Amino acid sequence: MSTTRDPGRMDPAVWRMAFTLIVGALAVVFDTTIVTVALNDLAKELDAPLSTIQWVSAGYLLAVFVTIPLAGWAQSRLGGKRLWIASLGVFLLGSILSSLAWNVTALIAFRVVQGIGGGMMMPLMVTLIMQAAKGRNIGRVMAAVTLPTALGPILGPVLGGVILHLADWRWMFLVNIPFCVVGGWLARRNLPDDRPAPDSPRAPLDAIGLLLLSPGVAAVIYGLSRVEGSAGFTGAEVLVPLIGGLALVGAFTARALARSSGALVDLRLFRHRALASAATLGFLAGITLYGAMLLLPLYFQQVRGEDALGAGLLLIPQGVGALLARTVAGRYTDRVGPRRVALAGFAVVAAATVPFALVTADTGEVPLLAALLVRGFGMGAVMIALSGAAYVGLAHEEIPDASIITRVAQQIGGSVGTAVIAVVLQHTAGGTRAPGALADGFGDAFRWSAAFTAVAVPLCLFLPGRPKPPAPAGKAEAEHAPHTARATSAEETG
Repeated sequence: MSTTRDPGRMDPAVWRMAFTLIVGALAVVFDTTIVTVALNDLAKELDAPLSTIQWVSAGYLLAVFVTIPLAGWAQSRLGGKRLWIASLGVFLLGSILSSLAWNVTALIAFRVVQGIGGGMMMPLMVTLIMQAAKGRNIGRVMAAVTLPTALGPILGPVLGGVILHLADWRWMFLVNIPFCVVGGWLARRNLPDDRPAPDSPRAPLDAIGLLLLSPGVAAVIYGLSRVEGSAGFTGAEVLVPLIGGLALVGAFTARALARSSGALVDLRLFRHRALASAATLGFLAGITLYGAMLLLPLYFQQVRGEDALGAGLLLIPQGVGALLARTVAGRYTDRVGPRRVALAGFAVVAAATVPFALVTADTGEVPLLAALLVRGFGMGAVMIALSGAAYVGLAHEEIPDASIITRVAQQIGGSVGTAVIAVVLQHTAGGTRAPGALADGFGDAFRWSAAFTAVAVPLCLFLPGRPKPPAPAGKAEAEHAPHTARATSAEETG
């Protein structure tokens, strides 16, 4: 009787870990989408101007960006299991405190606490699952990892609308408690104890790198977030943090590349073409995804006259499309490689954005909802392919830094996309309230979004191609070092 495991079959332990981490991650994803649709209601409830209420989201995002670069170092010190449970606990504490906030200042401060926990969790989730998978069945693994980001756009806005319709705004944060509690219990039960041995060497924290990278990225994000409502990209409140942030990131880059080891994030990983191309395309995918996240609800609210709940319901097809793409894209990424899947996905997204570039005030809803379904499918395929491609050929110890690089690239792309689209919308729609003029302005903004997507299509040719058949698990582990993703990862074959 043969004991050789089928290399094409997913390890049940990987599925169990993925399920465990997804339960906790859903709290972070739902919280982000729920709060986004509730800013107007929070302004009324807390008697604060919208410019101040926006810091409920902005403060959270800045805390996330300050924390993300620490994830790799913290994992090496604490182990993935303990870091995940601790981060989930911090996010739970921030959720409870946010529900008890007595004014807008307290709410912003407690959202920062949430952001510290959430910033650790999202890159750590990908790292732990990819390390457990050891490079096998990357497409199907990433299909599981991207489940929270597929469910968030479907359920988050609807859940937020229902909560605000039936209950107090504080329940937007209390709804996180079951996910955090169950996720923590599952983590204690299912995650392997991977804490470092007491006598193992401990890498010191790159404090100078942290003081350069985290504030630098946060300043870039802050500057881009100030584009809307200011003098475009030329306003001082945009240029000062943007230039300062870029200078800090540039200084970190020069310092990290000059060091042989010990940098907060190992930027020398960009020598891997798979990671470099996946991060670049992730940046463009962030522009496409987050730029549209700004445009679509505003279009349905300002041009079609929908309220927050109505706009959320109309966006469901896009989330459904992303959910449907998971199985298909994961299977084909393993079969034909991420290059073809990403190329097809970006092309589908560009084509499905065109109907919105042609909108008028009288455009029917059915064609737009169909386009959203197709667009979501293409976007889901893109994210799975890029997520899998980034880790091709990387060793076990290189995966945490790769997770940080890809996460930061996508999020900065999202901020760039939001800023550019906001400027385009301001200049085209202006201050008009006429539905026809508004529709024309949104059409121009969607054309920019489609153009950004089209730029990504030829760049997909730099991604890894068809993978080699994976070696049997026993043979691979005997021939190569244990716990190395490079041992069985898909290698580019042309």
